[in-house]
Amino acid sequence: MFQLLIQPPVERRRAKWMQEVGERLQALAAEGLKIEDLQNNEEFISAVLHATQIAVRTHHQEKIEALKGALESIARGQAPDEAKQYMFFAFIDTMSPLQLQMLALFSAPPVLPGISMGGLSTVLEHGIPELRGNRELYDQLWKDLYARGLVNTDGLHMTMSATGLASRRTTGLGQEFLQFIRAQ
Repeated sequence: MFQLLIQPPVERRRAKWMQEVGERLQALAAEGLKIEDLQNNEEFISAVLHATQIAVRTHHQEKIEALKGALESIARGQAPDEAKQYMFFAFIDTMSPLQLQMLALFSAPPVLPGISMGGLSTVLEHGIPELRGNRELYDQLWKDLYARGLVNTDGLHMTMSATGLASRRTTGLGQEFLQFIRAQ
């Protein structure tokens, strides 16, 4: 039953992932990156294998894009040291797509027209409408980001000025993580 039910979708995910990584590598080669160098780069090969395991376990496109961005960062030689890479791969694996969205939102929060004061929850509910009215969920997601050292504010409900609302809330580690997962 397992082979009939689960194996075909898993194989489709793996094949799609490999195709997408191959296309990304071809694009990098077109930009001048030497693919032969990557073939001999043990760090890159290990990262591809690690990312592949994560990719096969998810159906979330946000996580797939983060993994492809991470591999591109490593291929370009723009990645942090291996210890951080493994930590960042673990973040991608265990964080929800909503947390990735929250982190991106608070790396450059928008200025909210007509709002002179409020809590960061206002920015969050404006920027990710699906979280509106779901305080218990987003508070827990935020606490997790804070515990991981990715955001610098422990709560979303302290009242602040419009300038405070539009201030970056990601830490240096959070910014480094975002740079790692975004294609350059």
